[in-house]
Amino acid sequence: MTIPNDSGSPVEASRAPRHSLHLVLAGIAAVAVGLPALIVATAPPVRPATARLAQRPQRVVPAAELPPVEPTAFVAIAREDAQSFNATVPFSTAPNPAARPFRFGGGPDDLARATDCLAAGVLYEAGDDAIGERAVAQVVLNRLRHPAFPKTVCGVVFQGQERSTGCQFTFTCDGALRRQPSEGGWRRARAIAAAALAGSVYKPVGHATHYHTDWVVPYWSSSLDKITKVGTHLFFRWTGWWGTPPAFNRRPQPNEPVVSKIAYLSPVHGSASGDAMPLLPEGAITSADETAIMDAIIAGGGAAPAGPLPDPELTPDRDSFLLTLPANIPPQLWPALASKTCGERAYCKVLGWTDAARTPARLPLNTAQVAGMSFSYLRDRQTGVERRLWNCRETKRPVPAQCMKMQAYIPAGEALPPPAAAVPARGPEALGGVRRKASESAGQPPSPAPKASEGARPITPPGTSPAATP
Repeated sequence: MTIPNDSGSPVEASRAPRHSLHLVLAGIAAVAVGLPALIVATAPPVRPATARLAQRPQRVVPAAELPPVEPTAFVAIAREDAQSFNATVPFSTAPNPAARPFRFGGGPDDLARATDCLAAGVLYEAGDDAIGERAVAQVVLNRLRHPAFPKTVCGVVFQGQERSTGCQFTFTCDGALRRQPSEGGWRRARAIAAAALAGSVYKPVGHATHYHTDWVVPYWSSSLDKITKVGTHLFFRWTGWWGTPPAFNRRPQPNEPVVSKIAYLSPVHGSASGDAMPLLPEGAITSADETAIMDAIIAGGGAAPAGPLPDPELTPDRDSFLLTLPANIPPQLWPALASKTCGERAYCKVLGWTDAARTPARLPLNTAQVAGMSFSYLRDRQTGVERRLWNCRETKRPVPAQCMKMQAYIPAGEALPPPAAAVPARGPEALGGVRRKASESAGQPPSPAPKASEGARPITPPGTSPAATP
């Protein structure tokens, strides 16, 4: 249908309503686009998830109280949120003086072990990054001088390594040591470690004793003084006096322990000489070890003692355990049993016998009990020492350093042979025609023979046999 317009030309009757419809649709589209934009523009800002993290208040530990070294634990938070939170922790405005040069005071073997422990720490913590490795090395040496940490380089690096989590340097308990580093990376790490032990100082980190990457949040991070950032690592020191140069006055112990966890990297950690003994070749105690031990204890009727020796009058040392080693636990798992027996004690001693009849009830041990001992374990986290020794007359070990020392002992009921009669000193036969002093001619007895040295080494009597000692 058509209708005439003002000029008399025909126009379709439906054209006017269609134009109105287009206007309505255009208005709806404008509202659909503009309204969300308006809401976004005028909405209040969204608070980030990190704002809900409660910062741990700083506590200034007094100089008379040693600051605690807690197991490392992290807040469960996304990487991006962690970085945002770490950015809210301000840097300290206090001076950041450089540490004094460090000079290692031990012998060549100890220096070699310290170098490789430090090299492993810087390589696995910082990766093949020379600047980051120097920063980590400085933190290790700062800890070595601080009385809150172990007294050896290896003790500092591997502190807490017996835990499945919470070790001070995460590579020692998170399985990172299964990754073999490149030859070039290991060589560079050893060079950086050797330089640090010979006096090289990485000044930017000052007296930092803690650090972490910026994509994690340890629970302690906001309670310490944040002093600098190197790459992706943030470095911290204790607040108050314990973070100042006078606090780093401890003289380290030069006797470095053997750490068999890095024996595949370091020949000097593959065997031991002296008192420091290697750790288990298997490394840290695994869950499979613990399961096997618990199964054996349950099946065998109880191998682990219920607690420390109970009578303090008979045994003042309440960190010592005397136990019978169950037959269904193989000797290679005895260290795991001993560690489980010690629990979280910083100092602990476990002595074991395979024969229940020989297991003593109290300390001290007599010679026969020492001779019958099958295994001994000593843990001292303050010095970083962990000794595991077997009686190698009963249990063969791959290296002699894992064997107990031997000594002579006298079985019960067997007496020492009488000492040989002293032979009197004799002079030369009388010679005729020799003029003598009046005293000699009068028959004065000769001077007594000199006594044997009291410090002379005793001779092992015949019929005795060697005994194993821890």
